[in-house]
Amino acid sequence: MDEIKKEAIKQEVFDLYDDYAHNRVDRREFMQQLSAYAVGGLTVASLMSFLMPDYQGAVQIKPNDPRLKSEYVNYSSPQGGGTIKALLSQPADVKKKLGGIVVVHENRGLNPHIKDVARRAALAGFVSIAPDALTPLGGYPGNDDQGRELQSKRDRNEMLTDFIAAADFLKNHKDCNGKVGVVGFCFGGWIANMMAVRLPDLGAAVPFYGGQPAAEDVPKIKAPLLLHYAALDTRVNEGWPAYETALKNNKKAYTAYMYENANHGFHNDTTPRYDKAAAELAWKRTIDFFHDKLK
Repeated sequence: MDEIKKEAIKQEVFDLYDDYAHNRVDRREFMQQLSAYAVGGLTVASLMSFLMPDYQGAVQIKPNDPRLKSEYVNYSSPQGGGTIKALLSQPADVKKKLGGIVVVHENRGLNPHIKDVARRAALAGFVSIAPDALTPLGGYPGNDDQGRELQSKRDRNEMLTDFIAAADFLKNHKDCNGKVGVVGFCFGGWIANMMAVRLPDLGAAVPFYGGQPAAEDVPKIKAPLLLHYAALDTRVNEGWPAYETALKNNKKAYTAYMYENANHGFHNDTTPRYDKAAAELAWKRTIDFFHDKLK
């Protein structure tokens, strides 16, 4: 494979990948458009390899980390997908009840990266649950392309119900103190926003570059919000001014950060859109926020 440096890649390539990752162009069209940037010794194949996630090399917290107790559980979502499989993680040496965090995946099911994020949340001192919204269709299929295809077959409001049911499951878990927050990424960011709308007792919501609820839904929000946006993410950011206006008009508790020169997906350390400085700062802010709101 050609050696590719992130700095040498034009922003249009990252924007094109964003279109592909969100099903706005199919694989064939993605590769055709990508060919325009295969210059200077680069090939389409090497660009594809560069852009695709690396789940083996980027795991921060291994599945068998002795500091954690992680296991798969099934919980009931009768208004959604029925029985949903999820990864439940918590510190191995729990001596008191902890706050709970629902970790919501992107638009491709519970892949290795989101499991890793859920373990990070647990290691920070929480009970985390990371549901797989693809459970009714057989679960995450092992690669993101098929995962996106499967997830597109589910109704997103039905999936929202699945994550609301996860919050209820976590709230009543024996090791949870009854206070539950949510963090989600992309599709999961929309879920986090909508859980704040739907759950009056939600302890905190942290959407990363998530789609915004309708202005008429904002008055229903009770949970404090911590919102992370990427400055280069023009698609999602289009909805932010109206959302912020509604939050202000309804006197809602929120803090929003815009990360300069960061792309949509900047927290995901398995792809070249990852921005280490922005991701680490956003995650520290997230954990500090949860420690404050879920104690």
